[in-house]
Amino acid sequence: MLLSPVFHILGLLLSLLAGAMVIPAIVDYTMGYDDWTAFLAASAITLFFGFGLLLSTRLRADEHLGLRQAFLLTNAAWILIGLFGALPFLLADTGMGLTNAVFESISGITTTGSTVIPVIEAMSPGVLVWRALLQWLGGIGIIVMALAVLPMLSVGGMQLFKTESYETPDKVVPRAAELAGGISLVYGGLTLLWSLMLYSAGLPFFDAITHAMTTLATGGFSTRTMSIGAFDNAYVEWVIIIGMIVGSLPFAHYLAITRGGWSRLTKDPQVRWFFALLTLIAVLITWQLMLSHELRLSESIRLSVFNTVSMITGTGYGSADFGAWGGSATVLLLMCMFIGGCAGSTTCGIKMFRFQVLAANARIQLSRLLRPHAVVIAYYNKRAIPETVIDAVMGFFYLYILCFVVVAALLGLTGLDLETALSGAATSISNVGPGLGDTIGPAGNFDSLSIMAKWVLCAAMVIGRLELFTVLVMLAPGFWRR
Repeated sequence: MLLSPVFHILGLLLSLLAGAMVIPAIVDYTMGYDDWTAFLAASAITLFFGFGLLLSTRLRADEHLGLRQAFLLTNAAWILIGLFGALPFLLADTGMGLTNAVFESISGITTTGSTVIPVIEAMSPGVLVWRALLQWLGGIGIIVMALAVLPMLSVGGMQLFKTESYETPDKVVPRAAELAGGISLVYGGLTLLWSLMLYSAGLPFFDAITHAMTTLATGGFSTRTMSIGAFDNAYVEWVIIIGMIVGSLPFAHYLAITRGGWSRLTKDPQVRWFFALLTLIAVLITWQLMLSHELRLSESIRLSVFNTVSMITGTGYGSADFGAWGGSATVLLLMCMFIGGCAGSTTCGIKMFRFQVLAANARIQLSRLLRPHAVVIAYYNKRAIPETVIDAVMGFFYLYILCFVVVAALLGLTGLDLETALSGAATSISNVGPGLGDTIGPAGNFDSLSIMAKWVLCAAMVIGRLELFTVLVMLAPGFWRR
């Protein structure tokens, strides 16, 4: 395997990350906080390694990434950015050790949103901006990966979204570069729009920008310990609800909309399923809140819609301690952690299209029971689903459940109780953010967990974010053989 093109691209990514670290340094310097020196030091260290990789390697125009190189690059990019992104947390006055700094960074870049900071308001503005920047950059990376990289690598049924013009892994880098430009413009434009909307809804300018970044990235890092509930503003919550939904829809359709193609978004079956399921769960939780907690209809709708959207999109914002709602509401929100949004968005989880493929496959099996000799074909969006895609989705689903069980068992071995271990496994592998219970629930944080538990959760966040197969294929001995 020729590694020079992989290292060259990694050097470029680290150099860009070093440039991003200058932004929170400017914020802290302007606002009179001493942490600006820590950001500049972290930027210098990151630039040293990034520029070193660029100078020591080269990427010729006629060189293409092979299949194994693409897998290696995808994994190494997320891991390296997570590790170097921890430097500002480690060097700034945050009180974080190595484990907590890496946990916060990986939680940010994977747009998970779990935090180890007990009192977020005690952090400098630069640290808060860096948390938001990590999630915003992670959001762009996730979209490009889902639209350009994963379909080429045939990961978990994503080949369903492979375009006819780019059918081989050799086209990964050109395809990613082509998409990144258009996506950056759309993504940046939406972030600016939501910043203005949140500012108009009553948030301070600083909070409006940081929350717009983490809302569109469906990340969930907030500038307040109590998350969105600290603002107690219904207008802000509804703006964020719409923003989380926008972030959970396929960004390829937004590119089409810029060219006048609205019909692709409205006719996409996974978008319709997403809204149908979202509405059903929100109605059930609204009914539960009115029945068990005797809340008014308007308050019940506001609480249920916000927290349902937050959990199903994997954003992880909280407007209330939904862990205290009890009964069916908590079970439904736990299920939301696994569901996720649409393919090609910033969201996490199993994703809507995979549930549709599983449902289509189930219908085929039922039809074959009634008519054993009939030829029955599964369809998605009026196109026949290849057997390879069905097999990939089935394998992904089984592997997802297996990884959840393994992570939950490992967390249990570190001494966590059943509720914390199960919800911690679900929230990390699905990149949601908060779990359930008093420890890691919406009212808690991950700071009190043991060092081993935090490293298990870090690994689970990366594995979940990279769609399982991308990471686990590198553990196979055959991957490294000639």
